[in-house]
Amino acid sequence: MAKKYEGVAIGIDLGTTYSCVGVWQEQTDRVEIIHNDQGNKTTPSCVAFTNSQRLIGHAAKNQASSNPTNTIFDAKRLIGRKYSDSIVQKDQLLWPFKVTAGANDKPKILVNYNGKEHHFVAEEISSMILSQMREIADAFLESPVKNAVITVPAYFNDSQRRATKDAGVIAGLNVIRIINEPTAAALAYGIQKRANCLEERRIFIFDLGGGTFDVSLLTVKNNVFEVKATAGDTHLGGEDFDNRMVNHFVKEFKRKNKVDIIGNSKALRRLRTNCEKAKRTLSYDTEATIDIDAICEGIDFCSSITRAKFEQLNMDLFEKCMETVESCLTDAKMDKSSVDDIVLVGGSSRIPKVKQLLQEFFKGKELYKSINPDEAVAYGAAVQAALLSEGMKTVPKVTLQDVIPLSLGFSIKGDLMDVMIPRNTCIPVKKTGRYVTAYDNQTGVRIHVYEGERMIASENNLLGFFRLSVPHAPRYLPVQVCFAIDADGILKVSAKEKTSGNKKDITITNENGRLSSEEIGRMIQEAENFKAEDMKFKKKVKAINALDDYLYHVRKIMKDNCVSSMLTPVDKILIDSAMIKGKSLIDGNKQEDTFVFLDFLKELESIFGSALNKINKGYSGEESDSDS
Repeated sequence: MAKKYEGVAIGIDLGTTYSCVGVWQEQTDRVEIIHNDQGNKTTPSCVAFTNSQRLIGHAAKNQASSNPTNTIFDAKRLIGRKYSDSIVQKDQLLWPFKVTAGANDKPKILVNYNGKEHHFVAEEISSMILSQMREIADAFLESPVKNAVITVPAYFNDSQRRATKDAGVIAGLNVIRIINEPTAAALAYGIQKRANCLEERRIFIFDLGGGTFDVSLLTVKNNVFEVKATAGDTHLGGEDFDNRMVNHFVKEFKRKNKVDIIGNSKALRRLRTNCEKAKRTLSYDTEATIDIDAICEGIDFCSSITRAKFEQLNMDLFEKCMETVESCLTDAKMDKSSVDDIVLVGGSSRIPKVKQLLQEFFKGKELYKSINPDEAVAYGAAVQAALLSEGMKTVPKVTLQDVIPLSLGFSIKGDLMDVMIPRNTCIPVKKTGRYVTAYDNQTGVRIHVYEGERMIASENNLLGFFRLSVPHAPRYLPVQVCFAIDADGILKVSAKEKTSGNKKDITITNENGRLSSEEIGRMIQEAENFKAEDMKFKKKVKAINALDDYLYHVRKIMKDNCVSSMLTPVDKILIDSAMIKGKSLIDGNKQEDTFVFLDFLKELESIFGSALNKINKGYSGEESDSDS
């Protein structure tokens, strides 16, 4: 049973471009999405610094054009990443603010504040936005709020989830749960439209926001929400569509005026703001105008873009969204025809071409657009917050069963990946496996924890490792390994050797370098592309291990003086020679084909088996003679 927390808890959708906060109201039996001091229910995820103050939300965004280098947006795209990440390197070319490498390759945002130079990590910027959300809730509830449920993209890795929790702590919040955005949206949809549904319904959540994209397939029955599969990209959304437009108009301006504005932060900021407005216009009109006075060197810029051109600029990204949709259905082992409801979430889901492609994919099935795409995630987070709060009597009693996006396991002999928890397994989950020592008198084992879909462990992403001391014992000493994932999707791995009682564990932390969304997508794709290669490798490792095990078996029997003394000198030479050759094969560079190891194993079995048969026949004959 989930722990209950005292006091009111709020739900926060910490978005890349806009954030939103909600709270369950006992008086009305529903979630209230709270408006800010501007009367808006969404607040720009934007922070600005001037010589005298720090601005957050609308105030920060409104002065962005005049203060671009000190106005920070897209902080969510930096959270949990390293500065050397190719995504960060690419993004900062279009950011007017400066990002530098800090300790442990952590990206730091450089700003001038109060006449001094300051460096902020992404968690700090995100914490400022979370603080603003908390203040909005405080003002509405007329009392301080401490507890919060914060949403993250379903494909956020462990590092990004932990960084989000850290941001909440910096903001003075007790983050009682991290919940996936599409799951929160499904919860909002289920509460509002499918409450107490007795028949199972399959709900597909299509969540395309400002910076991230997630899809999830869930089943809902009797207020039990079970995620069957999830897929997504933590670097795909409205910001990328804006970037395509910015690049398009930068080229156009350069072509017309022979002036490159790519290094002009003020010009880029003004152009980006106008591109974002044009994108919104194109959701309901077929053409939008860009009109900027004195954008650079006193030159005015006036141009237009049609919906068709916008779609052409972004078609590969739209198609990427559809590929992700198909991947999710494949993972869930469900046909598109079996989906009952398709729910649109996130501001970018309003783009006409996106809706058209999605409807065509589902063969004309109606898209569900009646819940507010900007508020659905915060709504679901608020419901989850109420479920975890004491004294909330009117909130519907629902059960959430979420999943992990990638398989988790550890490496075993031969660099094979022993999967403990397959991807799309419901969380929280705890699974125990068995590891055995590889050598006699081994004093310790190193448990290497990986995530990924390759059979070759080293081809996956190393999350961390630890060493467990074990007593001197023969080979195959069993060690119990346990993988536990909590409701926030955070992993803890432990290992225990029963005879000695030695135990060691590791909680995977930010420094363990979890994956980026591109790496996750690449791993799944490579798993398909290299499936044949992986199977070939697995057969080879099994052949090598079988030969190694048989050599160990022969070596052990040969140490028996009784057996050794009964062997003929020729058999001894043959066996010793074969064992030396076998050890050489295993200790070599292992470039030989699988059949080399299999054939030699058969040869060794024949040599040793023949020698043992001679001993057995001789022993049987002696018994026969004495009986006579």
